[in-house]
Amino acid sequence: MFHANVLRPLTGLIMSITLFNSFSPSVHAAGGAAATGKSSMTPEQAAWEQKLEKSLGRFYLPRYKEAKAAGKETAWDYVKDDPALPRALLIGDSISRGYTMPTRHALAGRVNLHRIPCISTRSSKGLRLLNYWLGDGRWDVIHFNFGIHDRNTNTEVYEKNLREIVKRLKQTGAKLVWASTTPVPETGTYAGNDKIVRLNEIAEKIMKENRIPIDDLYGLVRPRQAELQRPDDCHFHEDKYTILGNQVADSILKALGKK
Repeated sequence: MFHANVLRPLTGLIMSITLFNSFSPSVHAAGGAAATGKSSMTPEQAAWEQKLEKSLGRFYLPRYKEAKAAGKETAWDYVKDDPALPRALLIGDSISRGYTMPTRHALAGRVNLHRIPCISTRSSKGLRLLNYWLGDGRWDVIHFNFGIHDRNTNTEVYEKNLREIVKRLKQTGAKLVWASTTPVPETGTYAGNDKIVRLNEIAEKIMKENRIPIDDLYGLVRPRQAELQRPDDCHFHEDKYTILGNQVADSILKALGKK
């Protein structure tokens, strides 16, 4: 019979191994399915998981792995295309992460909704990584935004970057939809809504010149900002992202001529 002092470290070792396995790169799942090893994935799914490991970073990657180990659905889940449906891509920051799942649910059975394997942050990052995000596949609609992370970017630089992004996106042949940047509070880390207003004005000018429709998320949120957003934060209460997701879904369907 093992002495209690022997069993105690052995039990701790077993628990440590279990915890490590639950967060190791081989533990992922598509959709809301239980986490599985990469050996059981299709090549396409394994390639997507590799993109996530490369792109999500220190903040989002551990949270993604934890969610998948628990069998939860996430915005980053691999999307297996229905070949009979059009393909849409979301490009955006953490706000777009929040409305990815509600948008996907609203478009279920009508559109294969994908998103980039990270948050977009600044327009300069978008320019650098755009080809990687677009990949080799065909996109029918691209719904995109850059703004909150550019609030301290020189406006001339922002305009130049956004024009280059639009030029590259138009080369895909996809229908494009610009999402106006959602408002930020007047206090807290993200304070300074006047900057967002200015960026939206610049973006609106560019989109009108290029005949790109605007999904006015700013106009949707601004009258209800205190209700929808967390206090002193640009992010939203989790249950409020559905309001944004429904409008994003509508804008994608309109771009496809299905609304």
